[in-house]
Amino acid sequence: MSKNFNRIRVWTEQLQITIPQLFFKHYSELNIQDDEALIILHLLTFEQEGIDFPTPNDLIQRTNFQLTAISQIIQRLMQKGFVEISQSTDESGRLAEKYSIYPLWERLLDLLQSKEQQQVSTANKMDEAKIFQLFEQELGRLLSPMEIETIGMWMDLDQHSPEIIKAALKEAVLADKVNLRYIDRILIEWKKRNIKTLAQIEKHSEQYRKNTMTASPVQPVHQQEAVQKTEKVSFYNWLEERE
Repeated sequence: MSKNFNRIRVWTEQLQITIPQLFFKHYSELNIQDDEALIILHLLTFEQEGIDFPTPNDLIQRTNFQLTAISQIIQRLMQKGFVEISQSTDESGRLAEKYSIYPLWERLLDLLQSKEQQQVSTANKMDEAKIFQLFEQELGRLLSPMEIETIGMWMDLDQHSPEIIKAALKEAVLADKVNLRYIDRILIEWKKRNIKTLAQIEKHSEQYRKNTMTASPVQPVHQQEAVQKTEKVSFYNWLEERE
């Protein structure tokens, strides 16, 4: 038992070869076959051992492939653009060749970026669909084709995000003016002021309220209480403020 433990300890203390987990997760999506993936892993292993340009015979000693199969696999990887042979000059001035896996990592990063963009696009489409539902809830009826077109133009033509349109709808609800013409004017006003985020909307609204409170004269206690009650349902009417 002690002998086996010592053997395991020797194995675990040997050089650990690091293989990116993303490669295992996504290599099939890059149309890399299993035999090609195995050769890539061996090329990475050789590289970490300081052997930049292993020969087919080196690969034969670590695999069950024949010479012809190994040559074909490497050729396929190079044709697919996953592996390339780069040249450099060593310390003695001699020209040296090495296998480079960088094209593979670039393709992998491109794949991950594309998947991320697809996820963002899918999320945006879901948000856009919710916007139409939200308008119908607030209006208490189905949207007309013209109203659907108008909301679509806010997103596609004017490039307003769903969250900004939702914020404009909220302002219209607080103002008790839930109609697309009023909301359109709010969006135009925000665009003119270069307001593009919820944080900017909140900041501008808060500043407006502070200025309003500062400008208000001191009132009797009973009037202050009345103001406090109305402040709970007050809103910032963007269209009443002019530069």
